[in-house]
Amino acid sequence: MQLASYIKDLLYRYECVIIPGFGAFLTQNHSARIDGGSHTFHPPGKTISFNRQLQTNDGILANYVASVENCSYELALQKIRNFTGHLSLELSEGKTVTLNTIGDFHLNHEKTIQFTPLNAENFSTAAFGLTSFVSPPMEREVVAETQKGVVELYHEKKKTAYPFLRYAAIGLIAITLGGLGGMKIYEGQVEKHNFAEKEKANALVENDIQEATFLIDNPLPTLTIGVTKETGKYHIVAGAFRIESNAQKKIKQLSQKGFSARLIGKNRYGLHQVVYSSHSDRLGALQELRNIKRTENKDAWLLVQELNR
Repeated sequence: MQLASYIKDLLYRYECVIIPGFGAFLTQNHSARIDGGSHTFHPPGKTISFNRQLQTNDGILANYVASVENCSYELALQKIRNFTGHLSLELSEGKTVTLNTIGDFHLNHEKTIQFTPLNAENFSTAAFGLTSFVSPPMEREVVAETQKGVVELYHEKKKTAYPFLRYAAIGLIAITLGGLGGMKIYEGQVEKHNFAEKEKANALVENDIQEATFLIDNPLPTLTIGVTKETGKYHIVAGAFRIESNAQKKIKQLSQKGFSARLIGKNRYGLHQVVYSSHSDRLGALQELRNIKRTENKDAWLLVQELNR
């Protein structure tokens, strides 16, 4: 199984990719930089690190393996366990294990796993197509001549080959500034028009409210209802059902247990997905997932997906 290639695919999409029972790869974005010593310009990218403490299965890698190899979730987990077992065995024998384009693993003198990233792949989608390049420094020569005093002549070897480009650039800047000025004037007129229309609408609403005001002798008591809006792209999946009525029964059961269960639509196989809850914070979602796997359902997993509704 080419697990390294699957991890590589997921590192483009997620900030954390966990190998169950072994550890997790973490990515962090960094901006473009310049190496002054080698005069090399590097594009923005991601720095990869490894955390041995994060071993709890979040379902991301197993679900991806299951979808790519067209197998069941349980079989995908078994394949991952086989891979990690083989990896741990090679490390215990003192070998260095390389995951292609990701990094090397080895054991130090204290028998602790050490990870060295290869930095051969840029996992930042924002820098797709960008590569590092070297820009040689401009050479300048200083010629000093002595003739009735000291005269210093500075001569640049490299001069602009096409001076008309400078004038074209100046003209382009002038056109851009003119366009921005016109845009500002237009935006100001639009704001004035919108403000006037808003005042008219407020006046009409105020008039309608005054006309519709009436008194009630025995008003009903105020009823306050709290509605929790489930938001976020991190969803803890309880199960997927072919028949929607079965999914509704599952939601009812989980709601009776105090979970904010709901349907989040169909997956790529046409199954109705039921989640325990949704979260906007990844760490909070992972903590809740661990609690559910420990107390409720050990097969629950984390789905990372932006919903259209």
